[in-house]
Amino acid sequence: MEKEKTESQGARLMRQLQAQGKTIFSREEAELIGKEENIPTAYLNIILSNLVKAGRIIRLRRGLYAGFGVFPGQIHIHPFAIATRLVEPSFISHWSALQHHGLTEQIPQVITASSSSKAFTPSMRIPGEKSARHAWIIDGVRYEYFQVKPNKFFGLEEIWVDEHFKISITDPERTVIDLLAYSSVFGGMGEVLGIIEQALPSLNLKKLIEYALAYEEKSLCKRLGWVLEQFQIDGLLLEPLLAIKNKNYCYLDPRLPKEGTPNTRWMIVENLKQ
Repeated sequence: MEKEKTESQGARLMRQLQAQGKTIFSREEAELIGKEENIPTAYLNIILSNLVKAGRIIRLRRGLYAGFGVFPGQIHIHPFAIATRLVEPSFISHWSALQHHGLTEQIPQVITASSSSKAFTPSMRIPGEKSARHAWIIDGVRYEYFQVKPNKFFGLEEIWVDEHFKISITDPERTVIDLLAYSSVFGGMGEVLGIIEQALPSLNLKKLIEYALAYEEKSLCKRLGWVLEQFQIDGLLLEPLLAIKNKNYCYLDPRLPKEGTPNTRWMIVENLKQ
């Protein structure tokens, strides 16, 4: 009898969550709806646990759930929506943004996002577990996060991924800035140059340079200037990047051996493999 009671309350809870468009919801949100439905708070943990066991919802992390509606598997939730709720505040970036904007033909096997918060993933809690990049694995999908400073929250646009969720994602120009800031993530500067060359015709170059200056990293500005000059971009556009004073040389590809041809114009050591 007690089991039937909690199942009935669970169905009412799910109907109201669905009616309010809360296909991803926190325990606090479920508690508020439960009070509207006269569901005792004392039963809520049991109800949520039963819904998970029945396959009606999945637990994303502690206190956060994704619901499938009245019937199991009824609602498909876009992974971008899951990514931006798993860690808050956050925005879609890097490989996922590249693919969304059509700047790569590769299909990444991961959803990538950035946040000013440190993402504490389940893999971090496994003794002895060492990973190049920790991640959440949810329903077979891998979610990875890059921690960025609050002043890096710019160059974003909002898109609807479905009828319920609007998320933030780096726009094409900001996505290219991340290519230069995290070149190793994308396979090195050689790969990055190929992506930028294909993307250039569709980019707002003035905005791209403004973003580089706002990023406040001299080495990134110098790399961008060098890259754009290789593709014969108007020298007048590059003046703001060239005007940045840099006492020390930086390397075009930081992950490659520290040897190559010094470029005094951009204060860069051209250390790309031939």
